[in-house]
Amino acid sequence: MGTRARGLIGSGAAALALALFAAGCNAEPERVGQPTNGAVGLQPAAAPLKEQAHLFHDAILMPIITFICLLVLGLLVWIVVRYNKKSNPVPAKWSHNTLVEVIWTVVPVLILVFISLFSFRLLFAYHDMPEPDLTVKVTGNQWNWAYEYPDQGVPEYISNMLPEEELAARGLPHDLYRLAADEPMVVPVGANVRLLVTAADVIHAVALPAFGLKTDAVPGRVNETWFRADRPGVYYGQCSELCGVDHAFMPIQINVVPRAEFAAWVASRGGSMTPRSAAQAPGGTAAQIEAGTTGAVASRNVSSEAMAPAAAAPVGATADLPEAAPAAAPAAQ
Repeated sequence: MGTRARGLIGSGAAALALALFAAGCNAEPERVGQPTNGAVGLQPAAAPLKEQAHLFHDAILMPIITFICLLVLGLLVWIVVRYNKKSNPVPAKWSHNTLVEVIWTVVPVLILVFISLFSFRLLFAYHDMPEPDLTVKVTGNQWNWAYEYPDQGVPEYISNMLPEEELAARGLPHDLYRLAADEPMVVPVGANVRLLVTAADVIHAVALPAFGLKTDAVPGRVNETWFRADRPGVYYGQCSELCGVDHAFMPIQINVVPRAEFAAWVASRGGSMTPRSAAQAPGGTAAQIEAGTTGAVASRNVSSEAMAPAAAAPVGATADLPEAAPAAAPAAQ
């Protein structure tokens, strides 16, 4: 075997040993909602969208990537061993092979099409938001986050990174430095949460790995995404778009709590679990509000036309309007 072949095999063995060593060093159990020291995989999923992303990664991408890597490595080893100077002293004179070129063009296209079928399905799941139970407006600032709950009437509040000296005071481990926030987002467990994401100055990005969230916050634009946390807990993320000198100091903390605790938190913020109007109802959109308003105006116009003959009647005679309607019918005919 040639020197180059031995070197290539040795490099591959070293990479495999390093990967196994890194996996073996991960003695710490995986943490839900935050990074784990020594971990080499994705964070544990805590939302249906992230579970689908895990399935796509583990069942589709990893087998294909592993097969391609092993195939390319095997071809390289075969070529190095079979066509080195010692084994093949007389080099071939041909310059190309049409069949091989067609294969290495068509096969990658088919692989990409196969991947796209599952990729598009996951993408549609992100955009096919179910009826939301809760809406949170998220605004990125240099360098903090602002949260507002229009459904519950909770006004906007600012969420800053928790200073390092306050971690111990709150009983938090130092690992949460640059992850913990002083005013987290609070949502009820099992609720479909719609996020309306925007920015006040430059482009930011809402990223929370445990929920599979990654949405840009763009000034002058509102992006929409959603998640549903299936288990209570505290989940951490960060701004993932380079946004200035303090970009690393924009953590995102989401506390998922029972519904009774969420109702108590809303009350402590001066809000209410009962929407004050149809415009604030969960799932209400500007189009629905506008349609409802248009319908009400049309209804008022129809009523005004129907009651035009009685326009001069006193206010106290309103109760007589239903009896006057049948008398007006023959005249209309």
